[in-house]
Amino acid sequence: MDAEFWDAMYRSREQVFSGNPNGVLVAEVTGLSPGQALDVGCGEGADARWLAEHGWHVTAVDISRTALERAARLDTTGRVAWSRADLSRTPLPAGAFDLVSAQYFPLPGSTLRGLLAAVAPGGTLLVVSHDLAAPAAGHHQPADVARLLGDEWKVLVDETRPRTTPPPPGTHHTHDTVLRAQRLR
Repeated sequence: MDAEFWDAMYRSREQVFSGNPNGVLVAEVTGLSPGQALDVGCGEGADARWLAEHGWHVTAVDISRTALERAARLDTTGRVAWSRADLSRTPLPAGAFDLVSAQYFPLPGSTLRGLLAAVAPGGTLLVVSHDLAAPAAGHHQPADVARLLGDEWKVLVDETRPRTTPPPPGTHHTHDTVLRAQRLR
């Protein structure tokens, strides 16, 4: 699933997603002190805009130029930097983000290592995915990520829970897996 795939998917409809932030993001981030956030695979930007509206300075990254252009048109906050990148090839700045949020984003090993390194000491990693019986080879689920975290991390949430919103059209995902961890040092 490269940039052409995602651009074609976003061009196929005027709006692909609801335009609302992910419920798990809202539930898990509410109450955190705003700082620098990284929204991984931001798509049409609902999560990035919600974070910005709640005081965060956001770097929103996606591989799809079409999605980013759409997201930027809807942004009235001035607090989001929209960035096109393939995170499997583009290194992230180490320790730069108080929040790294990966919502329903495939996490191959090389990308995962970069995301972990990008979380600042005291910062939060939030990884959410559909509860899948058999994830794609080489793609980590939140529970897999929790097992990879060393003693410099404190796992705050590692669970499967019912979705708070209906599943995406054409899917039958009724539960999400959620990992929220804090980098201690």
